[in-house]
Amino acid sequence: MSDVIKLLPDSVANQIAAGEVIQRPASVVKELVENAVDAGATEIQVIIKDAGRTLVQVVDNGCGMSATDARLAFERHSTSKIRKADDLFALHTMGFRGEALASICAVSQVDLRTMRADDKVGTRLLINGSQIESQQPEACAKGSNMMVKNLFFNVPARRKFLKKDSVEMSNIIHEFERLALVNPGVELTLIHNGTTLHRLPPANMRQRIVNLFGKQLNDKLIPVDTDTDLVRIHGFIVRPEHCRKRNALQYFFVNGRNMRHPYFHKAVMQTYEGMIPADEQPTYFLDFTVDPSSIDVNIHPTKSEIKFEQEQTIRQILFAAVKETLGRFATAPEIDFANLSADDCPEIPALGSHAAPVGKPSAINGGGQSYNPFRAPSASNWEELYRNFTSEKAQAVAPAATDGEQSALNGLEGDASELNPDAEPTLPATILPLGRRYAAMADTRGLRVVDLCRAHRAVIFHRLMETFNRGTSMGSQRLIFPDRVELGTVNEPIIRDLEPQLSALGFEIAPLGAGRWSVNAVPSIVDSANPGELLAAIVEEAAERVESAGAPLTSTLERIATGMARAAAFRGDRRLTQQEIDHIVGQLLSLPVPGFTPDGKPTFAVITEPEIAALL
Repeated sequence: MSDVIKLLPDSVANQIAAGEVIQRPASVVKELVENAVDAGATEIQVIIKDAGRTLVQVVDNGCGMSATDARLAFERHSTSKIRKADDLFALHTMGFRGEALASICAVSQVDLRTMRADDKVGTRLLINGSQIESQQPEACAKGSNMMVKNLFFNVPARRKFLKKDSVEMSNIIHEFERLALVNPGVELTLIHNGTTLHRLPPANMRQRIVNLFGKQLNDKLIPVDTDTDLVRIHGFIVRPEHCRKRNALQYFFVNGRNMRHPYFHKAVMQTYEGMIPADEQPTYFLDFTVDPSSIDVNIHPTKSEIKFEQEQTIRQILFAAVKETLGRFATAPEIDFANLSADDCPEIPALGSHAAPVGKPSAINGGGQSYNPFRAPSASNWEELYRNFTSEKAQAVAPAATDGEQSALNGLEGDASELNPDAEPTLPATILPLGRRYAAMADTRGLRVVDLCRAHRAVIFHRLMETFNRGTSMGSQRLIFPDRVELGTVNEPIIRDLEPQLSALGFEIAPLGAGRWSVNAVPSIVDSANPGELLAAIVEEAAERVESAGAPLTSTLERIATGMARAAAFRGDRRLTQQEIDHIVGQLLSLPVPGFTPDGKPTFAVITEPEIAALL
């Protein structure tokens, strides 16, 4: 029997290695920019065409390479960064493995022009899928000009599974932002299809953050700075009131390189506990400076996973530093009791009396002292308050009674006879407001408590989807004064991708440059919402649920409708009138699936009679 184990050719081995190092065009940008930084470049230009499919070009003014070094640089495990194994624990460069360039040229066509400062002529090297086609002298500028063309041209399966251009470009921008944050002293430029997305001059860390993410972030940042024998931690966090529910900016750096560290992230989150809601995330930019011998960056080819020797101790220092910063900058809101208005007073009834609650009376009682919320309204009031609600409730409950599975899904459990709208109700369908956000009504099993904010969101989403499904165009409401909104450069590809759908819905938007947009018109169906917040909510929803190329149009429309519903729904701090509450609840119960919002959160809960009895 002949031998079966064979040595793989270098070209095949390089393609296998490329699967770990080069995952998408953003990976090429990362490796080439890090090489330029290691070469001492102070100016780096990144030029992208077709989201990196056609071209990824990085031009720098670094030290350049000789003809011999240029050719040797594309060999696997060739590097100028280390000489022996001990050098791995004294790293001061981004690259050191010697795999990136070999992996890149294995799956693309490379055109390199490079020259050192002391040379009179440079060299040009052409490589096609690991095969060197030519190398010849050529006049060029000092530094290196690396062009990576037709990425994955010889690996059709990999190229096929690249996502659509807006997604790939968004990943490139994210990678560019990480590189820009960790190298604030380097001038960086990003150009896509001839459009300059970023032009960042050398700056300090705070100014670089503002240049990347907008001037509005400047006033929200508070500095963190602590220095110990083990680690120095400096950077910025945001005040609790400026935390986000999604798309928070969260960056860790160590010794001039980006890193992901869930353990440290959890420490930062714990410092905000009790200050922010559970569904919000803080923004932070934190840089760790440690002894290179106390960390191991050789965990993964991407070098984004870092192992710390004193991880537990550093975590405690991080927790203490962030906690101290939050306390030192007096982030807790202050209450001025002297200037407290009646609208801000809590509604607390007098102890042992039937007096009206302190503060502004609710809309349902009209301010009368004799109001009793448990007494059924008179017939005349009933007709006035519930003329719309009764018919909507009957329409909603009747279909649910015929479908046991859907009834359970929507929280309407029980047999069909209990849900029969023709049956004589044991209690009047009175809806009582509970504070500003909730309302209670009689249910066949007890007491149903409705989250009015979520209910309104579900109703708006259903109306929007009905309009989409009918194929009718929405009316457009032009704004007297256009609203400007800062969405960030990273979201520009997503907005461009959504522009046809937004235009069909009635939006009219125009780019202002540097990630800013002008909203000139909005759909008339949601003209009460803040235009800038409305557009931002749609973009955030689309960015969160980004899908691959060829995604069905319905999924895109659902993302748009979800964002619009979230922005257009009333805020929990607004007090609704009784008629508004009746209308929202009535429309909610008429929906096919009234029990949940478009993002899957429950719109109401039922407190059963045994549960009520257990409380009394």
